[in-house]
Amino acid sequence: MSGPLQGLKVIEFGGIGPGPFCAMMLSDMGADVIRLDRKADKGKDRGQGAFLASGRRSVLHRGRRSLAVDLKSPEDVQRVLALVDGADAIIEGFRPGVMERLGLGPDALLARNPRLVYGRMTGWGQDGPLAQAAGHDINYIALSGALSMIGRAEGGPAAPPAMVGDLGGGGMMLAFGIVCALLEARTSGQGQVVDAAITDGAALLTSIVCDLKALGLWKNERQANLLDGGSHFYDTYECADGKWISIASLEPQFYALLLDRLGISDPEFQRQRDPAAWPALKRQITDIFRSQPSAHWCALLEGTDVCFAPVLTLEEAARHPHNAARETFFERDGVLQPSPAPRFSRTAPDRPPPAPFIGEHDDTEATGAT
Repeated sequence: MSGPLQGLKVIEFGGIGPGPFCAMMLSDMGADVIRLDRKADKGKDRGQGAFLASGRRSVLHRGRRSLAVDLKSPEDVQRVLALVDGADAIIEGFRPGVMERLGLGPDALLARNPRLVYGRMTGWGQDGPLAQAAGHDINYIALSGALSMIGRAEGGPAAPPAMVGDLGGGGMMLAFGIVCALLEARTSGQGQVVDAAITDGAALLTSIVCDLKALGLWKNERQANLLDGGSHFYDTYECADGKWISIASLEPQFYALLLDRLGISDPEFQRQRDPAAWPALKRQITDIFRSQPSAHWCALLEGTDVCFAPVLTLEEAARHPHNAARETFFERDGVLQPSPAPRFSRTAPDRPPPAPFIGEHDDTEATGAT
């Protein structure tokens, strides 16, 4: 694998969700990531649960090698320790205290490899009253305050599919933390523990709302604010064919262009920033967009400064001319998946290889091959 992280070696203790996403991000950027899977699962498909892809079809497990180990076996623990001795970072996502009980906690591993960055991925964090409780994405973003902002006024909070918490607030934050700690270790010569809690990361993602609240521009009600579908100029709208489009004409010049393109001359629409006018204006603009199919609105608005885009499925997104031109998605073995991001001008990463089968690289590891 080429990329800006080429030369880094990362050991990933097998888990699900945010930990694998973090490992995928590092691997996408060229890091050599070795995933330690359960020996009892050797030869089985990659999937861990009915809700995850299996075998080569897994996107979250792409781009790395897999060794099958039993962390309760003294012999296998010695194999793991030998790998850690030559690693730059590790990723683990067990509940607090599990790695310590296995003899693989931060104190033990940093004593062997003082430059090691020890990445820890949990929902609630390594300490605090909830540290030992089970949870999932929706719970973490609920506690962080993020979930309260997502959804429509007439319904309850709407759960996004494990993107805001597990991937954005969890795996992406851990990847960022690991790279930060690796950069610091270059000057200090010392590794450290990165405690990445999904609740902390999801809370960080609410920064823009905190900014708006500080200005008195955000209320706690859903769909009552500038950026949550409360305004008529920043929302999604259904078209005559049942498809949806998005409008984000925030700036006055973009809003003026929206009115011009839609042929709106009603003086009431000049009350752009008056929340009291939004409900009535939204009803009018809803009727306008429902009068024509989505193709009509794409032809009229896409590519203009109205700030417009159709709401696409993943399959439609991959076929869209803009995404196709940038190769934002690619397909391997019949699996549609996003390409590595962001882009680099000099150290562009390769397209990642598919996920390994569990234990696929045991023999190559034993011979020192890569």
